[in-house]
Amino acid sequence: MTINLKDVEHVANLARLELTETEKEQFAGQLNAILKYAEKLNELDTDGIEPTSHVMPMANVMREDQVRPSWPIEKVLRNAPDEENGQFKVPAVLE
Repeated sequence: MTINLKDVEHVANLARLELTETEKEQFAGQLNAILKYAEKLNELDTDGIEPTSHVMPMANVMREDQVRPSWPIEKVLRNAPDEENGQFKVPAVLE
């Protein structure tokens, strides 16, 4: 697969970028170099290799939830710019 100037122009249009002819040629060359390098992966023998999402084995390192008392509402709202009925009051975002 190769990237031509039309492909670069299409991607630039989607990204709302204005490119000069020199930039288009430069990006086409760079993208083709990236694809050529990625094609080297097809040369690797991956038979018998199990697919992974990480190089190292991953395990859940989160602690179990523990029930504990909440802070008093007066302490929570002490630094609030405005409060109403024990809740933070914020400006309306919808009209």
